[in-house]
Amino acid sequence: MQQKTKLFLQALKYSIPHLGKCMQKQHLNHYNFADHYYNRIKLKKYHLTKCLQNKPKISELARNIPSRSFSCKDLQPVKQENKKPLPENMDAFEKVRTKLETQPQEEYEIINVEVKHGGFVYYQEGCCLVRSKDEEADNDNYEVLFNLEELKLDQPFIDCIRVAPDEKYVAAKIRTEDSEASTCVIIKLSDQPVMEASFPNVSSFEWVKDEEDEDVLFYTFQRNLRCHDVYRATFGDNKRNERFYTEKDPSYFVFLYLTKDSRFLTINIMNKTTSEVWLIDGLSPWDPPVLIQKRIHGVLYYVEHRDDELYILTNVGEPTEFKLPPWACGFIMDTNSDPKNCPFQLCSPIRPPKYYTYKFAEGKLFEETGHEDPITKTSRVLRLEAKSKDGKLVPMTVFHKTDSEDLQKKPLLVHVYGAYGMDLKMNFRPERRVLVDDGWILAYCHVRGGGELGLQWHADGRLTKKLNGLADLEACIKTLHGQGFSQPSLTTLTAFSAGGVLAGALCNSNPELVRAVTLEAPFLDVLNTMMDTTLPLTLEELEEWGNPSSDEKHKNYIKRYCPYQNIKPQHYPSVHITAYENDERVPLKGIVSYTEKLKEAIAEHAKDTGEGYQTPNIILDIQPGGNHVIEDSHKKITAQIKFLYEELGLDSTSVFEDLKKYLKF
Repeated sequence: MQQKTKLFLQALKYSIPHLGKCMQKQHLNHYNFADHYYNRIKLKKYHLTKCLQNKPKISELARNIPSRSFSCKDLQPVKQENKKPLPENMDAFEKVRTKLETQPQEEYEIINVEVKHGGFVYYQEGCCLVRSKDEEADNDNYEVLFNLEELKLDQPFIDCIRVAPDEKYVAAKIRTEDSEASTCVIIKLSDQPVMEASFPNVSSFEWVKDEEDEDVLFYTFQRNLRCHDVYRATFGDNKRNERFYTEKDPSYFVFLYLTKDSRFLTINIMNKTTSEVWLIDGLSPWDPPVLIQKRIHGVLYYVEHRDDELYILTNVGEPTEFKLPPWACGFIMDTNSDPKNCPFQLCSPIRPPKYYTYKFAEGKLFEETGHEDPITKTSRVLRLEAKSKDGKLVPMTVFHKTDSEDLQKKPLLVHVYGAYGMDLKMNFRPERRVLVDDGWILAYCHVRGGGELGLQWHADGRLTKKLNGLADLEACIKTLHGQGFSQPSLTTLTAFSAGGVLAGALCNSNPELVRAVTLEAPFLDVLNTMMDTTLPLTLEELEEWGNPSSDEKHKNYIKRYCPYQNIKPQHYPSVHITAYENDERVPLKGIVSYTEKLKEAIAEHAKDTGEGYQTPNIILDIQPGGNHVIEDSHKKITAQIKFLYEELGLDSTSVFEDLKKYLKF
């Protein structure tokens, strides 16, 4: 599924306020538009890029540098004793391993963002927002700016940090693991930093500086998981706080992004398939925002800026569709070429596309990356492909110990997601490492519906093509077994949130493929959820699952794969479900209904089967709090691992001893 990235450079001359009015009245015609505003220049050029390979996730648009570990164990930061510097001639991998081995266990507790601005690094240390000079960031020499305990929250942590252009203020969004609600605090930086203001339920936020050198904070307000309102505020002697944009369509959400050069603030209005972007001039933030392109169903685009040029990444547009004026220049780039040759990626907020080389026949090993675990140097990373029912080749990533023998007798943990065009998470987690060290095989199935192979890969696994994802998952597991990776009696499956749709569907369609399943906050009752428009995300997610309330075709199709709707008396694998009491994204009611119905079906099947039938275990673990997924919950991690080992009849002594190295019990 190779596609081309087309990059067009076109000069545009226009004035900001007039542009907004013009583009609201008529559909964008690039040639006429450039011709009309040739003499009204503020931006010299814009670049229009077609890229069907990837689209960004909101989290990837954040401009944070790599994360820092911290613990909320103490109220105030604790200065550590000076440590001996590592030898300069030590191998890089050895340095990493030495640091990890000497870290306190609690440093794996929470991962915190940090932001570099000017000559300082801003981050969280203990339960405080702090900053240190860039060259002293690793020397524990920092200035405390704000104590999070003042907010009276249970184990608060900083989710996002933004610093005002002249470093007069810093804004930080603070959350807890028990809730998705957040508070944005504004700290005035001085000899004695003080909290200037706080705003509840802030989603995204950015700073700009107006013509009078006054810092202006733009932020979005989130209510019931819906983000529709944009505000701007100033502080100090000239305090003001006003709402200046409200999105009327409930199926869209709004987020803010500051271009990398801080020249423009973009208001991004999006749903799963369509977007609209407004520009706010960073030099004139009180002027009306400028519309780039009115929303058109099925058209996604994102905007970046550099050197008086706008770069627009979009999923539509062929060369014949745009009448380029004589003074424009352009070229076509094939994504098979070196991505370094694409100038768009130098300034885009969007990460470069992934370049897969799936070449060979069904089930054959086509690439061994040669990567080793940088800590233990004992892991092998493989890439496989499986042929789905329709002949589509589905990529997989497999991890196992280099010295493992007879892989067919090793336990296998399969990961799947396959929704919203999101990539399957393969980030480092301590529990994943200890499983590999204990001989497990970890397999990640990049099925359709995800984003690993671009927008078309997502489109081929949503709405009335959702069953493609299920077919891909079945093919992946069968291919793994066929290639000698484990066997059904030692195979387990894990998924969270929307990944529960495919995992739950597999339990109904091919339960013999797996022995046990762990689900976290799983989406299992698709039909009833999508018919309930009072739920906060139903309208926003119609583009992913369909509208069963008004479209009979969508309703009948959802019935074919919905985990809850297809439970029947048959054999099932054992299932461990972690749910959260006040989860707004996946209501507890649907998970409880699924669990009860599944237990009833299993009991009926056991009755018909007779004596000697080993009834699978169905466990529902309801955790307190209102968050959706809590990655760092030690209780959840240990409960899931205990469940997997017991179901497979494995000794878990060594794995829990290893976990203690990373998790504080």
